[in-house]
Amino acid sequence: MTETTDITPERIAATEAVIRPHIRRTPLVRTDLADFGLPSAPVIFKLEMLQHSGSFKARGAFANLLLRHVPQAGVVAASGGNHGAAVAYAAQRLGIPATIFVPDITSPAKAERIKDYGAQLVVAGARYADALAASETQVAQTGALAVHAYDQAETLLGQGSVGMELEQDAAGIDTVLVAVGGGGLIGGMAAWSAGRTRIVAVEPEQSPTLHAAFAAGEPVDAPAGGIAADSLAPRRVGQLMFPIARAHVERVVLVADEAIRQAQAALWSSLRVVAEPGGATAFAALLSGRYRPSPGERVAVLLCGANTNAVNFNS
Repeated sequence: MTETTDITPERIAATEAVIRPHIRRTPLVRTDLADFGLPSAPVIFKLEMLQHSGSFKARGAFANLLLRHVPQAGVVAASGGNHGAAVAYAAQRLGIPATIFVPDITSPAKAERIKDYGAQLVVAGARYADALAASETQVAQTGALAVHAYDQAETLLGQGSVGMELEQDAAGIDTVLVAVGGGGLIGGMAAWSAGRTRIVAVEPEQSPTLHAAFAAGEPVDAPAGGIAADSLAPRRVGQLMFPIARAHVERVVLVADEAIRQAQAALWSSLRVVAEPGGATAFAALLSGRYRPSPGERVAVLLCGANTNAVNFNS
């Protein structure tokens, strides 16, 4: 399996077996959209923000570190925050040195988490692309293993295990709403479902990476701003995920920053669930009406991250 670019359900299942001892099987919450002031309809939330390191990214991180050869120099990753925290966590658990490059837009909560896991943290540039360039220089100088946040086969294979879990724990789902940044998560999930489940991508209006790629017919540079820029705003989607998305992602829904804020607030108010902006983006499509389920449609929403310092327990 090492260094494969073949992202198939069979390889996702094999990867899941390798990483299973190191990851959590995250729970589901079944509720009703009426709880959020919407017309009554069942909805399932997959609470992937309860994964180790606070996001789904731990799956891809362990897949990389367990399926690829790691040199003595350890691993290097560039990240808006969540991938870096996941790689730092996996490296700590496996006794591997890690250096994580982040842009200066990374939230303090994510930066602190990376340092708490014992990785060396390097702040480089204003955007993810700047951190990635700096990390590539470090890899060239040290020979460390580069662990890409989304455009690496093992990353997609690990993230695909989210789809595998969801299908096993909530059989009969018609549609899954998934937030998109670089596309590792939705690429892995779409490769797992292979058309059995409708996959709908949700992106912030200010960082429409997959939307721009679909319009152009290939990954292209897109704007990289907005409230979720530290998790959903790479320069472009990955080359590996794009053909999978083109085959198995039904559409892209764009949501405004205010809708994302409202989704965060609604999740906290109704479920006492904390989600960072990127983690709440998929739900923002439902709450704002940008995605309207058909009568009888069985919808699941992936809540993919909760690395935020928005909750203050000192008051």
